[in-house]
Amino acid sequence: MKKTTIYLEVAAYARLKQIARAKRRTPASLVREAVVEYTERHGSRTKARSVGAFKSSRRDLGTAAESLLEGFGEDR
Repeated sequence: MKKTTIYLEVAAYARLKQIARAKRRTPASLVREAVVEYTERHGSRTKARSVGAFKSSRRDLGTAAESLLEGFGEDR
């Protein structure tokens, strides 16, 4: 687990403490749960996992892509 610091509005923190008390949990555990739910819901909008997943011995792919792909998809 990593430690982080967040700043909350006074009213939001008071409500968080109230909910935590009612559920017999700590405010920190509710924040962790909320972060997990948020990242699961919104995490799929990031880059595809395959981006950068493969290694190549070529170091010029970024600059030579057009010439390397020349004729790709054409009938021979």
